[in-house]
Amino acid sequence: MLTCKKAINQISNYLDGDLDEELKHTLETHLTKCHHCHAVFDTTKKTIELYCDGKLFSLPQEVHTRLHEALRRKLQVRS
Repeated sequence: MLTCKKAINQISNYLDGDLDEELKHTLETHLTKCHHCHAVFDTTKKTIELYCDGKLFSLPQEVHTRLHEALRRKLQVRS
């Protein structure tokens, strides 16, 4: 039996094609029954596809400003 934690830990290996057939089948079965894990799988897969697409997206100025402010605060905390 595959727990959600173990299933989520194997998603990257699954997407890379690095699972043996038994674990692959077990994970696929789990993903059809567990909506939470399927959402994590689907989101991970789509993120990888978008990243590999290589298209750049411009951030709206407000988001850009908030992101940079948050990064500056993080860096100041570490200093």
